[in-house]
Amino acid sequence: MTDDKPAQTFVLVPGAWLGGWSWQPVARLLADRGYQVITPTLPGLSYDGSPAGLRLADAIDYLVSEVERRDLTDVVLACHSWGGYPATAAAHRLASRVTKVIYHSAVVPEQDKSMADENGQYGEIIRQAVAASPDSTISIGLDAVQGGLMAGDSAPLQELVSRMLVPQPGGYMLDSLDLPPVTKIGLDAAYVLCADDFALARPGAEFAARLGVDPVVVPGNHMTLLTRPEIVADALISVL
Repeated sequence: MTDDKPAQTFVLVPGAWLGGWSWQPVARLLADRGYQVITPTLPGLSYDGSPAGLRLADAIDYLVSEVERRDLTDVVLACHSWGGYPATAAAHRLASRVTKVIYHSAVVPEQDKSMADENGQYGEIIRQAVAASPDSTISIGLDAVQGGLMAGDSAPLQELVSRMLVPQPGGYMLDSLDLPPVTKIGLDAAYVLCADDFALARPGAEFAARLGVDPVVVPGNHMTLLTRPEIVADALISVL
C-alpha cells in the first residue's frame, strides 16, 4: 500500500435474506482501490445459529459492536435493501465514527414505520408468513428472485442466488425505528438507485427524498451489486 491509501473504511450492510457474501464482488473492487472493507453477516442470516426470536435490535447491536470492536473511524456505512434499517440505527449510535451513509437501492426508514408497514399488500404477506412459521421467519422463493430481485438476469444465475438466500428473521421486518433520517442529525448521506429496480417497497426516489437528496441513478436491477459490481463500486466512490 502507498501513502495515498484512502482513509475511509466501508462497512457494507446486506439486505434481507442475504449475508455479507452479497457485497463480496463490490468489496473486492473497493479493496483493490485501497479502501478497508468490512462485510458483516447479521445474526440469523447464516447457518451457524438459529434465527428464532431475533429482533431488529439484535441486528443493530451486532453492527455497532463490530465497528466498535474494530475501533473503526471514518466509516462509510453503505447499505442495501432492508439493510437500511440496521444501518440507519447504527449510524445514529456511531455518529462520531461515521462520515457518510450511502443507501444503495435501500429503504430509508420512516420514523416508527417497519419494513412491513412500507407496503400494505406486501406487509400483510410478511405478517402472515411470520405468524405461520415455526421459528418466526419469512422465506423467499425463486419466483420472487426471477420477477423482482433479479428480473432480466439469466435463469442459472437466478437459481444460484435463490439457493443462497436464507429465511429472514421476522422481527427484522416487523420492528420499526424511533429515529429520524440520518441527515436530521447532521450526517452526510447519499442515495444510489438502480434504474431497473422493481423490488423496493416504494420508488427509490421517495426514499432519497426522505434524506433530502436526489438519487444517483445507475444501470441495473436490485442485485446489481452481485452481477455488475463495478457499477456499484464506482457509484459508491463517486458520492463520497
